[in-house]
Amino acid sequence: MTKDFYTAVKERRTIYGISKETTISDERIQEIINDAIKYTPSAFNSQSARVVVLFNENHDKLWDITKEALRKVVPENNFAPTEEKINSFKNGYGTVLFFEDNSVIESLQQQFAAYKDNFPIWSQQASGMNQYVIWTSLSIEGMGVSLQHYNELIEEDVKKQWDIPNNWKLIAQMPFGKPTASAGDKEFIPLEERIKVFK
Repeated sequence: MTKDFYTAVKERRTIYGISKETTISDERIQEIINDAIKYTPSAFNSQSARVVVLFNENHDKLWDITKEALRKVVPENNFAPTEEKINSFKNGYGTVLFFEDNSVIESLQQQFAAYKDNFPIWSQQASGMNQYVIWTSLSIEGMGVSLQHYNELIEEDVKKQWDIPNNWKLIAQMPFGKPTASAGDKEFIPLEERIKVFK
């Protein structure tokens, strides 16, 4: 790690301008993802996170699937900005697909019925942590990253294309690549409105 944790947290941003170049090897990308999935916490140590990493034509295919799914729901006369946005993700080097294994969640619901309603919530929280760890780790390595959610539109086609188990639920898509533009300015709500401290 080339930055301390707090610097990495502060500097992680959404980067939409990305290219088909990379700042690190495919092996390093996989190492980052492996470590995140292995060591990021989950409720009851459920380890329900599942990830698919797409490179090369697989990455391109994902965003072609997404574009065609959107073409069915976005009016043709309004489609140009949508196509431009999807192409910006396709311009990247790769994509991480985040899933949660519903069979793990359902098993925990049966074992611990008192917490039944909480397990889907805790699953989403664990997925968010995995996304954050991978996002921040890729950013440390100089990659531009964003997080997208075209889940319902593309899940069926994604599962068919890559033979994904039916019990895996698609949560998010994370395109990444070498940055071609920096993030814009970010505004912050005053912390006094967001944090209460009692001593």
